[in-house]
Amino acid sequence: MAAPTHALVEHFFRHEYGRLVAQLARAIGVARLELVEDVVQTALVRALQSWSLRGVPDDPAGWLYRVARNAATDALRRERKQSDLGDRDLPEPLEPTSDDAIADDQLRLLFVCCHPALPLESQVALALKTLCGFSTGEIAAGLLTNEENVQKRLFRAKERLREVNFDPSVVPPERLPERLEAVRTVVYLLFNEGYHSTHGNELVRRDVCDEAIRLGRLLAADPATGSPSTFALLALMLLNAARFEARIAGGGQHLLQDQDRAKWDPALLAEGFHWFARSGVGDELSRYHLEAGIVSKHAAATSFAATDWTAIVGLYDLLLRIAPSPLHALNRAVAVAERDGPAVGLAELHAIPPASIPEGYYLWPAVVGELHRRAGDFPAARDQLARAYRLATSPSERELILQRLKACTPP
Repeated sequence: MAAPTHALVEHFFRHEYGRLVAQLARAIGVARLELVEDVVQTALVRALQSWSLRGVPDDPAGWLYRVARNAATDALRRERKQSDLGDRDLPEPLEPTSDDAIADDQLRLLFVCCHPALPLESQVALALKTLCGFSTGEIAAGLLTNEENVQKRLFRAKERLREVNFDPSVVPPERLPERLEAVRTVVYLLFNEGYHSTHGNELVRRDVCDEAIRLGRLLAADPATGSPSTFALLALMLLNAARFEARIAGGGQHLLQDQDRAKWDPALLAEGFHWFARSGVGDELSRYHLEAGIVSKHAAATSFAATDWTAIVGLYDLLLRIAPSPLHALNRAVAVAERDGPAVGLAELHAIPPASIPEGYYLWPAVVGELHRRAGDFPAARDQLARAYRLATSPSERELILQRLKACTPP
């Protein structure tokens, strides 16, 4: 009973964490985020203990909310007694008011976390931690930084929110545009964490990706937030999500060139292309347009061999201009290698300053090793792939690298 219960609590943590935090933060105030996070964690721990002994309740989500709400009430009462503030209790979750631009609790809290009084990187870190339940390690991986920096950003963000005088239960329409870019960044990183999971043995966290897509659809459907860049972000997520089943078929990891394209989801592809077409209206150009454009080229190709690599390299060139990143440079080099051969791709990689490469990023030596393998330099390939194997954290990543290592033999 313990193992299934643990799995169920883990399931509810991923599905209910953000919703519980959003509801309680709206009820008692965003300045008390640490208390809210603590009581939600308490509820999940109690669920693990109680459900193992007594079984799962009929309404698990409602049970979690009541336990978290009661824990918050108790904490506030203790504060009242200690500071003699008078009678104070936790109100019921508020209903959206006529001044509130957002009815969805989680999306509202996302906009609250992306307050312009905070630096952009702090907004994103706070939202990923508070709303999405990310660990500091997951946030650090998504933001290409270290855990110490993430912890500093979170501390400063929470301190600053305590100082800012605003009503966290209402996000008026006129405040949405100034927060939208940070909100899109959070949704983008949320999807990426699900699509390239750093969580345990899971290659893909479908529930995390589904939540990112849900938020993306809400943003796209609202005239206040449904801009071309929002449409492009939603298209990017949908076109990638269409490849889920082919990517993890049989329980393993399948690279794009090895995927059975018949397993790609036609409904998600159609929806993705719909939003990609809508993103082209006007003169707005964002990283999401270019990334969606790259994915659309893959999605439109009838086979890996039929991929338009020249167009993809051109899109990466533009992407590196507006959103410079060593990861974009890495992906561009892969596209160049597909178009012009592995030696040319390696030359592109060697031209990238080593200091710009994220420390401990396993994909870098994995790609270098694979290009050396294709070029016939098997000793160099084995050296780089062995390094990638040591850096990789998930069994699926290591298994894929082992397959490449076994292929490092002369024909």
